[in-house]
Amino acid sequence: MKIVIFGLSISSSWGNGHATLWRGLVDALSAMGHGVTFFERDLPYYAAQRDLPELPAGRLILYPDWETVASFAEREMADADVAIVTSYCPDGVAAGELVLGSTGAARVFYDLDTPVTLTRLACGDFVPYLGVRGLADYDLVLSYTGGAALTALRERLGARRVLPLYGSVDPQVHHPMAPVDRFRADLSYLGTYSADRQRGVLELFVEPACRRPDARFVMGGAQYPSDFPWAENIHFVRHLPPAEHPAFYSSSRLTLNVTREPMVAFGYCPSGRLFEAAACGTPVVTDSWEGLSEFFVPGEELLTVSNTADVLAAMELSDAELQRIGRAARERVLAEHTAARRGAQLIEMLEGALSVGA
Repeated sequence: MKIVIFGLSISSSWGNGHATLWRGLVDALSAMGHGVTFFERDLPYYAAQRDLPELPAGRLILYPDWETVASFAEREMADADVAIVTSYCPDGVAAGELVLGSTGAARVFYDLDTPVTLTRLACGDFVPYLGVRGLADYDLVLSYTGGAALTALRERLGARRVLPLYGSVDPQVHHPMAPVDRFRADLSYLGTYSADRQRGVLELFVEPACRRPDARFVMGGAQYPSDFPWAENIHFVRHLPPAEHPAFYSSSRLTLNVTREPMVAFGYCPSGRLFEAAACGTPVVTDSWEGLSEFFVPGEELLTVSNTADVLAAMELSDAELQRIGRAARERVLAEHTAARRGAQLIEMLEGALSVGA
């Protein structure tokens, strides 16, 4: 297949979870013999933090504005088998109009931010990447989030055919490696700042650090405010490109996952960080949400926590027990949550959409 994608970013992983997911999927699709062209608006904040200027297994089209690239995008669409528009695409409405005007390609929308999309709709907020008809005209709508969110996409946005396409990890990128001193941590946390998970970060990371001044806590991420309540034993490393994530996780005795509130509310929305850490064999503590057990077995492949005391108790577990959990999680990821596995699932879904439209 020739697949054309209009997305947020694949060239920069700064402040977004889209890039790493797409890199793994594009590599997987290429290995299966498919060709991918990814259109990305050249935004200044991504340009300043660009960690993949070219796609080894696909074609990246960076453009300054839609008017400049519209004619070229139309030519690319002429012989495409599949066209995908994603959530948070800066030109989502214009790209959507182009895609929906196509008669030869399967027309797909992939919402990688479904809980945010639905929460904004419920609040009456404008969703800039959706046209006036919502998702009613797409042949297939994919959602990073499963469960009740799939029904909501049908009922609130008119999606006709909705399927979940969850996150994944590329084990060629994320794997166990030797610890690095500057990342060594009794408990680590990696994630972009978000106000709707700050409460969890405070209770599950900052407060444990205050209660365990003898332990070393390491946090990595972008966009943290200057008034973030740092403790003396919290060591901060700014945005890390995906290539450094394995060293970060492999240097952690234990790592924390905190889920954004809209994702918790809908459930069935596993963070890419869960898969990355598990692929590195690092034991994970995470807040709990509906559907978590579809991806990992709590108590065996990761640990669930709801308060500071739970985190402190997890930190007291023996090295042998934590390592056992980390190994079990890695086995689960390699069996079920790789980019290659998701790529195969995506192609199966796309073939279904093509057969329906034929």
